[in-house]
Amino acid sequence: MNYWLFKTEPGCFSFDDLKKRPAMTEQWDGVRNFQARNFLRDAVKAGDLVLFYHSNIPQPAIVGIAEVVRAGYPDHTALDPDSEHFDPKASPARPIWYMVDVRYRQAFPRQVTLAAIRNNPLLAAMPLINRSRLSIQPVSEEQWQVITTMGGIP
Repeated sequence: MNYWLFKTEPGCFSFDDLKKRPAMTEQWDGVRNFQARNFLRDAVKAGDLVLFYHSNIPQPAIVGIAEVVRAGYPDHTALDPDSEHFDPKASPARPIWYMVDVRYRQAFPRQVTLAAIRNNPLLAAMPLINRSRLSIQPVSEEQWQVITTMGGIP
Protein backbone atom coordinates (compact mmCIF):
# COMPACT_ATOMS: atom_id res chain seq x y z
CA MET A 1 0.00 0.00 0.00
CA ASN A 2 1.15 3.53 -0.78
CA TYR A 3 0.23 6.83 0.82
CA TRP A 4 -0.63 10.01 -1.02
CA LEU A 5 -1.65 13.61 -0.50
CA PHE A 6 -4.33 14.92 -2.88
CA LYS A 7 -4.87 18.68 -3.03
CA THR A 8 -8.16 20.33 -3.81
CA GLU A 9 -9.69 23.73 -3.37
CA PRO A 10 -12.71 23.29 -1.10
CA GLY A 11 -14.69 25.78 -3.21
CA CYS A 12 -14.35 23.35 -6.14
CA PHE A 13 -14.58 20.02 -4.31
CA SER A 14 -14.30 19.57 -0.55
CA PHE A 15 -13.97 16.65 1.81
CA ASP A 16 -17.59 17.25 2.84
CA ASP A 17 -18.57 17.07 -0.84
CA LEU A 18 -16.91 13.64 -1.02
CA LYS A 19 -18.81 12.48 2.06
CA LYS A 20 -22.12 13.52 0.44
CA ARG A 21 -21.52 11.59 -2.81
CA PRO A 22 -23.29 8.27 -3.37
CA ALA A 23 -21.30 5.60 -1.51
CA MET A 24 -19.07 8.52 -0.40
CA THR A 25 -17.10 7.90 -3.61
CA GLU A 26 -16.10 10.19 -6.46
CA GLN A 27 -13.85 10.33 -9.50
CA TRP A 28 -10.69 12.40 -8.99
CA ASP A 29 -10.64 14.03 -12.41
CA GLY A 30 -9.25 17.16 -13.98
CA VAL A 31 -5.57 16.62 -13.13
CA ARG A 32 -3.64 18.41 -15.87
CA ASN A 33 0.00 18.12 -14.79
CA PHE A 34 2.10 15.37 -16.36
CA GLN A 35 3.95 14.33 -13.19
CA ALA A 36 0.69 14.14 -11.21
CA ARG A 37 -0.90 12.30 -14.16
CA ASN A 38 1.94 9.77 -14.10
CA PHE A 39 1.28 9.11 -10.41
CA LEU A 40 -2.42 8.54 -11.16
CA ARG A 41 -1.72 6.37 -14.19
CA ASP A 42 1.23 4.34 -12.89
CA ALA A 43 1.50 4.41 -9.11
CA VAL A 44 -1.79 5.14 -7.33
CA LYS A 45 -3.56 1.82 -6.73
CA ALA A 46 -6.81 0.61 -5.20
CA GLY A 47 -6.33 0.30 -1.45
CA ASP A 48 -3.86 3.20 -1.23
CA LEU A 49 -4.70 5.82 1.39
CA VAL A 50 -4.97 9.55 0.73
CA LEU A 51 -4.50 12.60 2.91
CA PHE A 52 -7.21 15.01 1.73
CA TYR A 53 -5.72 18.52 1.63
CA HIS A 54 -7.70 21.75 1.26
CA SER A 55 -5.59 24.33 -0.58
CA ASN A 56 -5.97 27.95 -1.65
CA ILE A 57 -7.76 29.01 1.54
CA PRO A 58 -6.57 31.22 4.41
CA GLN A 59 -5.40 28.21 6.45
CA PRO A 60 -4.61 25.32 4.10
CA ALA A 61 -4.89 22.01 5.93
CA ILE A 62 -5.19 18.26 5.73
CA VAL A 63 -8.75 17.53 6.81
CA GLY A 64 -9.17 13.78 6.52
CA ILE A 65 -8.45 10.44 4.93
CA ALA A 66 -9.80 8.92 1.73
CA GLU A 67 -9.08 5.57 0.10
CA VAL A 68 -8.43 4.87 -3.56
CA VAL A 69 -11.09 2.41 -4.69
CA ARG A 70 -10.29 2.34 -8.41
CA ALA A 71 -6.79 2.63 -9.88
CA GLY A 72 -5.93 4.96 -12.75
CA TYR A 73 -8.08 5.00 -15.88
CA PRO A 74 -8.57 7.54 -18.70
CA ASP A 75 -10.12 10.85 -17.62
CA HIS A 76 -13.24 11.19 -19.76
CA THR A 77 -13.55 14.91 -18.98
CA ALA A 78 -10.62 15.53 -21.35
CA LEU A 79 -12.81 14.29 -24.21
CA ASP A 80 -15.84 16.46 -23.39
CA PRO A 81 -15.75 19.83 -25.19
CA ASP A 82 -18.23 21.20 -22.63
CA SER A 83 -15.96 20.32 -19.69
CA GLU A 84 -13.60 22.84 -18.15
CA HIS A 85 -11.02 20.02 -18.28
CA PHE A 86 -11.37 19.44 -22.05
CA ASP A 87 -8.13 18.76 -23.93
CA PRO A 88 -8.43 18.79 -27.73
CA LYS A 89 -5.24 16.68 -28.00
CA ALA A 90 -6.84 13.79 -26.08
CA SER A 91 -8.75 11.02 -27.85
CA PRO A 92 -10.17 7.63 -26.83
CA ALA A 93 -7.18 5.97 -28.52
CA ARG A 94 -4.72 8.40 -26.86
CA PRO A 95 -6.30 9.48 -23.57
CA ILE A 96 -3.35 11.57 -22.19
CA TRP A 97 -5.02 12.27 -18.81
CA TYR A 98 -5.98 9.83 -16.05
CA MET A 99 -8.09 9.77 -12.91
CA VAL A 100 -8.83 7.49 -9.96
CA ASP A 101 -11.87 6.96 -7.75
CA VAL A 102 -11.64 7.83 -4.06
CA ARG A 103 -13.90 7.08 -1.11
CA TYR A 104 -14.31 9.07 2.07
CA ARG A 105 -12.90 7.22 5.09
CA GLN A 106 -12.58 9.54 8.04
CA ALA A 107 -12.33 13.20 8.98
CA PHE A 108 -9.52 14.31 11.24
CA PRO A 109 -10.67 15.37 14.72
CA ARG A 110 -8.11 18.20 14.34
CA GLN A 111 -7.19 19.65 10.96
CA VAL A 112 -3.45 19.56 10.30
CA THR A 113 -2.56 23.00 8.97
CA LEU A 114 0.23 23.74 6.54
CA ALA A 115 1.84 25.88 9.26
CA ALA A 116 1.86 22.91 11.67
CA ILE A 117 3.35 20.69 8.98
CA ARG A 118 6.07 23.25 8.24
CA ASN A 119 6.88 23.49 11.95
CA ASN A 120 7.34 19.75 12.41
CA PRO A 121 10.95 18.70 11.65
CA LEU A 122 9.79 15.12 11.01
CA LEU A 123 7.93 16.41 7.95
CA ALA A 124 10.72 18.54 6.47
CA ALA A 125 11.14 16.27 3.43
CA MET A 126 7.47 16.38 2.36
CA PRO A 127 6.95 17.71 -1.17
CA LEU A 128 4.09 19.81 0.24
CA ILE A 129 6.47 22.09 2.11
CA ASN A 130 9.19 22.07 -0.50
CA ARG A 131 7.36 24.34 -2.92
CA SER A 132 5.70 21.54 -4.83
CA ARG A 133 2.58 22.65 -6.63
CA LEU A 134 1.66 19.08 -7.56
CA SER A 135 -1.92 18.17 -6.74
CA ILE A 136 -0.95 14.50 -6.25
CA GLN A 137 2.07 13.85 -4.01
CA PRO A 138 3.61 10.76 -2.45
CA VAL A 139 3.76 10.54 1.34
CA SER A 140 6.08 8.18 3.20
CA GLU A 141 4.71 5.79 5.81
CA GLU A 142 6.56 7.73 8.52
CA GLN A 143 5.08 11.04 7.33
CA TRP A 144 1.64 9.40 7.24
CA GLN A 145 2.00 8.29 10.85
CA VAL A 146 3.13 11.74 12.02
CA ILE A 147 0.30 13.53 10.21
CA THR A 148 -2.45 11.16 11.30
CA THR A 149 -1.24 11.48 14.90
CA MET A 150 -1.24 15.28 14.58
CA GLY A 151 -4.79 15.02 13.22
CA GLY A 152 -5.97 13.05 16.23
CA ILE A 153 -5.96 9.55 14.77
CA PRO A 154 -3.63 7.23 16.68
